[in-house]
Order: sequence, then C-alpha cells, then structure tokens
Amino acid sequence: MVHGRTFYFASQVLPTAKKRAIHSAYAFCRVADDLVDREPVLGTDCVMTRLAAWEDQLEHPIDPIAVAYACIRERYRIPIEPNRDLFTGVRMDLTQHEYATWDDLSEYCYCVAGTVGLITAPILGARAQDTLSHAVELGIAMQLTNILRDVAEDARLGRIYLPLEDLAAFGVERDSIFAGAPTGDFASLMRFEIERARSFYESARHGYAALDLVGQFATLTSGHLYGKILNQIEALDYDVFSERAHVSTLAKVREVPYIVRSLAGIQLNARRESARHRRPTQ
Repeated sequence: MVHGRTFYFASQVLPTAKKRAIHSAYAFCRVADDLVDREPVLGTDCVMTRLAAWEDQLEHPIDPIAVAYACIRERYRIPIEPNRDLFTGVRMDLTQHEYATWDDLSEYCYCVAGTVGLITAPILGARAQDTLSHAVELGIAMQLTNILRDVAEDARLGRIYLPLEDLAAFGVERDSIFAGAPTGDFASLMRFEIERARSFYESARHGYAALDLVGQFATLTSGHLYGKILNQIEALDYDVFSERAHVSTLAKVREVPYIVRSLAGIQLNARRESARHRRPTQ
C-alpha cells in the first residue's frame, strides 16, 4: 500500500476536516497492511483470521479507528467496494509472491493502491464517475514506484513483484534477483518499468481538475513528489540493490514552486475549458 513521508507531506496542505478524514481512511487501511507485515511472527492462518475480523469492521465498526472511518465514509459517501478490494489485495501478499504478467501485477496494484485512490477521491472533491479512473491510475503509478524502489527489500523477503515475463524479455534470471546480482540487461528492464510508471502518472494528471482546489494541490504534490523517486533510481544508475532511492524533505520543499506553477496551469486550463463551453454557438 502507498504510504510514508510523502503522504504526510502532501496532506499538510489540506484544511483540518479533510486532513482528519484522509488520516482516518489511511489509519484504517494501515491496520490491514500492518497485519500482513506481521505474518512471519503470527503465521499466515492467524493473519488471515485477523484480516477477516478487521474487514468485518467495515459493516460492524467497534474499534475506535473503524468507528471514526465509518463516520468519514458516510460523510463523504465513500463506496464500500474499493475497501473490499483493498482486503483482497493485502491477502494477495500472503498467498502470492510472484506475478507472471503485467496484467497480473496491475490487478494487484489496483487492489492495494488504486483502491486507496478511490477511497480518498471523494474526500478531495471528486464526484464524477468518469474521473475516478484517474485516481486508480495514480495509485497504480505510486505502487509501481514502490515496487521499483524496493526490488532488493522484497527479494530478501522472498518476493519478486516485477513481472516474470518482463524479466525474461530482458534476460534477467529470476534467481539472480534473489541473489542480489541481477543478470541480463537489468538497467533496461528498470528503464522499461519506469516509463510504464510515468505513463500512469501522466494519465492520472487528467483527473486533477475534477478535484476541489485543495484536493488538486494535495494530489499534485503527492504524485509529483512520489514520481521523483523514479528520478532517484535513475540517478543511482538503476542499482537498487546498493542503495534505496528516496527524496529528502529538503528536496521536496524545493519542488513546491514547481507544484504551485503546475496548479496554476491546471486552474488556467479549467477556466479556458469552462469559457469554451459557455461560448454561444454561431
């Protein structure tokens, strides 16, 4: 699931009510995510049981986190389906540690991250159904960014999220990833996946105008800064085994002027589009 310092940084621009709503949704999702991380200690069966109990809190909230989230879901009319799909995704981490194709992986990315986009979009002002696909695209872009950043960490846990068909296409042997010394043209494989992630970021931008102003700013900030991790991977010459790519707080602050200019561009384009539709036909 998409999480971390970038999420917190981006949420600071929201007014108090929306910030609390986002944090409430995030907290509920994090409980499920953290349960999966405890599998080595608790065991798969125990985690599955606890996940089922936590998912039941969607319908019958008792835990304070679940009660708070139930109020947020009602206030912002957040549908229950993406929440259910999120649980499907976190369960996949317990049962599936490799993905044969991009279609397989994209389904996983939707479940663990695209769903988060659907959950938070109503809080950030999105209502039109035809714009929600862009929220999913941003979630997929960010999750794929996570995967590319964490290749080495996941391998140590016995997981490979890079599609096996892509490894084969670039001559990268599966076992070499586990060994931390990839064979074949690993750099070209990473370039290929980075461009895939960037295509999702770019497509997601088409949905920003559907959000309210603060929603646009928060989403633009989150997407732009998270996408910078890809730049860091490139700066490391794709050696994600020696160093974990990250964007420092100072680097994030330096990006704020660009984000503000981008937001102004979104607003200008929206006004132009609105004026075009108001213009009387001859």
